[in-house]
Amino acid sequence: MDDEPGIARVAGLLADPGRAKILWALIDGTTRPAGELAFSANISAQSASAHLAKLVDGGLLVQEAQGRHRYFRIASAEIADAIEGLASLNAVRPRAPRSVLPSKSVPVQFLHARTCYDHLAGETAVQILEGMLKARWLAPEKRDFRVTRLGAKEFAALDVDLDAVRRSRRVFARACVDLTQRRPHLSGALAAALLDLYTKRGWILRARRSRVVTITPKGQEAFRRTFGTN
Repeated sequence: MDDEPGIARVAGLLADPGRAKILWALIDGTTRPAGELAFSANISAQSASAHLAKLVDGGLLVQEAQGRHRYFRIASAEIADAIEGLASLNAVRPRAPRSVLPSKSVPVQFLHARTCYDHLAGETAVQILEGMLKARWLAPEKRDFRVTRLGAKEFAALDVDLDAVRRSRRVFARACVDLTQRRPHLSGALAAALLDLYTKRGWILRARRSRVVTITPKGQEAFRRTFGTN
């Protein structure tokens, strides 16, 4: 039927390990050349070219040409959220606690605070969303959230321009299942604006070529005071 969702088509694109590695290498929102993605996926340049073509044709990646080089990025924040959500299913373990326990392959810093495409993820991000819901800055609406009257005042006090955020053509505020915490953090245009705020105010420090972020002492105090994080 024409109105059936293209789940099988998307699942087919994600089923190949090489394509999955390419997508995961781009989950931080960066734009990267084909050669670097081939190296990240541990595949030949020829194989990477074929995989990248399928991902672009399937709408999961966007290609940009700069001279003789081709660069690729995830097509939208919604696609990145879906990939992160699928990855979180692999983190489910029998009798596991609420969060995924760290291992040698998962640094504690990655569990604590990192980026997910263009917004904050990890334990801190989960606590921030819980704090905003508890303080009634946000109210749930199925998968999404709306800003309450109190929340509008509080975001304005943080210099978050909600009108500008709403003018974005993307989802305003949505629950994104955290890869390691298995509880939602905030995604969408509002979450992207908040990540920009955290960075500009020096609450977090971002590292080049890494999703892991460092929460500064100033940020620890600000997050605790503003959102009630631990």
